Amino acid sequence: MFKKSLWVFHLNSGSCNGCDIEVLNIFAPRQDVERFGIKLVASPRHADAIAFTGPITRESLPKVIEAFKAVPEPKIVLAIGSCACGGGIWYDTYAVIGGIKSFYKLLREEYDLEPPITIYIPGCPPKPEAIIYGVALARGLVNQKQRREIYVEEEEIENLQVLFEEAKLMRHFVPGIRVKTNGGSKDEP
Repeated sequence: MFKKSLWVFHLNSGSCNGCDIEVLNIFAPRQDVERFGIKLVASPRHADAIAFTGPITRESLPKVIEAFKAVPEPKIVLAIGSCACGGGIWYDTYAVIGGIKSFYKLLREEYDLEPPITIYIPGCPPKPEAIIYGVALARGLVNQKQRREIYVEEEEIENLQVLFEEAKLMRHFVPGIRVKTNGGSKDEP
């Protein structure tokens, strides 16, 4: 996406500082991401990307919105850590709005803003290598890894259907499973 360099503004929106330490760790001499053209900046006005750490709290929300609006377009959001991705262990507490998706929902409803490109880097805290991979993905230095698709033969699908029926009779919870075959995909109950 960015041809030259990627300047990142780091924003702690309610983190325990575990992810913040890992973010700063990638700029240390051992990982040294500045060699890839990735630089930490002090102002959101100078940034191409904003790195969120922590759940977004009600207390920090006005400043988070202000910083988010200050990053010029086109912007990239890096949601670093489990809390930034989905709210973490505080996702349903009174003081927390939630993760980045809850923040985007609020931006749509209240400010009529559309969410930018977002890269989710889960972990508690994520390893520096995972953060570097996410930032390199945003920078366009690497291609996204492809997830493996598992193909199932027709006989196996029939066996799975029998197992699902038996599980229903036993009144156990059976999650929805999507099975891919060579001929297409089938949704199972």
